Amino acid sequence: MLLAPFARTPQEDKLDTGWPQFRGNLELTGVARCRVPTALKTLWNYEAGEAIESSAAIVEGTAFVGTQASELLALDLRNGAVRWKYKTDQGIGESSPCVANGIVYVGDLQGTFHAVRSIDGKRAWTFTTGSEIKSSPVVSGDRVFIGSYDETLYCLAARTGTLLWKFRISGPVHCTPSISAGLVYISGCDEIFRAIRISDGKEAFSVSSGGYTGASPALQENRAYYGTFNNEVLSVDRQSHKIVWRYENPERQFPFYSSAGLMEGKVVLGGRDKLVHCLNAQTGKSLWTFPTNARVDSSPAIADQRVFIGSSDGHFYVLGLTTGKKLWEFEAGAPLSASPAIAEGRIVIGSQDGRLYCFG
Repeated sequence: MLLAPFARTPQEDKLDTGWPQFRGNLELTGVARCRVPTALKTLWNYEAGEAIESSAAIVEGTAFVGTQASELLALDLRNGAVRWKYKTDQGIGESSPCVANGIVYVGDLQGTFHAVRSIDGKRAWTFTTGSEIKSSPVVSGDRVFIGSYDETLYCLAARTGTLLWKFRISGPVHCTPSISAGLVYISGCDEIFRAIRISDGKEAFSVSSGGYTGASPALQENRAYYGTFNNEVLSVDRQSHKIVWRYENPERQFPFYSSAGLMEGKVVLGGRDKLVHCLNAQTGKSLWTFPTNARVDSSPAIADQRVFIGSSDGHFYVLGLTTGKKLWEFEAGAPLSASPAIAEGRIVIGSQDGRLYCFG
């Protein structure tokens, strides 16, 4: 059974609600609500045997992560000890676990969507899609949403896996859906940003992005933010249904695959131009960039005025949110395309050589 979470102060308990899904919350802002030690060190690492592209979820002292070794893992956040392993039909790629109401949800590269009991790793149910799943699930109320490369967004009953509705687009649903005010948002591989009603699966509105999109849309106030393979970052007004601004690196045109982190009027994301970018959320103007030595597909997590992000150069970076100044780095020795998860004062991220790291 699950062990008790770390001892924390009542104030920390109030602030820290864990990191239950990709990007930490339904709006996909990538913001953690816990304190992170100023001086970081490696607390433990776990050898999974195959690449880890899945980003972890952290709930009540347990880290959940998928691997290319066809395993969903539950590890003790304190020491990396295995609590259970669940075998999937095929490897788990970029699909990241979502934990809600005692169930862990994740998709595999065969196209099977798994619901697993968080307490013991026993299967609750599965749902079969028509192609691989790289999207990460999100749960809102009694519904769970998952995209598939069969060009469909699915809405299922979270407890039973019963299909409630499905929405078809003209390309893979690679992104993780974001949710706000009764609408689910997807930035499609068909170059269209869509809002779909949770209640009935009908489209509320759509906006042409002008480019193939692998990133997931992050939401804040009435805006959505995401990058495209047309080498741009977009801000879409969700009330007027118009693009407010477009940002493009004036010197190097490369795609943006990383999903944005949003905090204090700043949009932070990685680029395949080897840079971490920070933009003004209102205007799209560049505030700072930080250079790495390879493309940055990892999506940033933000906590305590710091940006936490991996790079394909094999380094994990901690940057100042305001300045972009490097505060700390760790050399993993293998590309870090997964995104960090932050909860309970700890940071968890996997690498392409199959190691899962925990810092704190």
